[in-house]
Amino acid sequence: MSIIRHPIWQYAYFVNDIDEACRKWNKMVGAGPFHVVRHHIAESFRYRGEPVEADVSYAFGQAGPAHVQFIAQHDDTPSIYREMYAEGEQGFHHIGLLIHDVSGEIRRFNEAGYETACTLWGGDYVAYMDCRKDMGCYVELHGDAPIIVDLFNGWKRDHEEWDGVTDLIREAG
Repeated sequence: MSIIRHPIWQYAYFVNDIDEACRKWNKMVGAGPFHVVRHHIAESFRYRGEPVEADVSYAFGQAGPAHVQFIAQHDDTPSIYREMYAEGEQGFHHIGLLIHDVSGEIRRFNEAGYETACTLWGGDYVAYMDCRKDMGCYVELHGDAPIIVDLFNGWKRDHEEWDGVTDLIREAG
């Protein structure tokens, strides 16, 4: 049986410039609108077991049926992003799964030989599993609390009702 047992709901990219990534993805595939959180601070953030949090910004949007996320790190603090990309580099970073039992999935991934690289609270429990040795990327296990499901469904609805141009980049709180 495969390790990943849930549908992939998110594709995330580490980028140098979030606004530029939003504009390019809009031009190429009609992605958007993007909801941007600049200099995000998470609750209970732990990187490799230590309470360390990098200065990062995120953009969330849709590209048709696929949810996409862009991440930019503004400092050199050790992180799951700097583990893959040095300053000036960019590329694919992780796939995201919505999980009901994140703790159980963490145990399953750990037992299969994949380390927990990062955990945090983002509306629900979130863990990044280091699956780079087999997939070349991390796997994000994100809790499926109603607030999270409603948020992502709202972004998808925004995309479906959007004219493809107006307010491409929307600042989120």
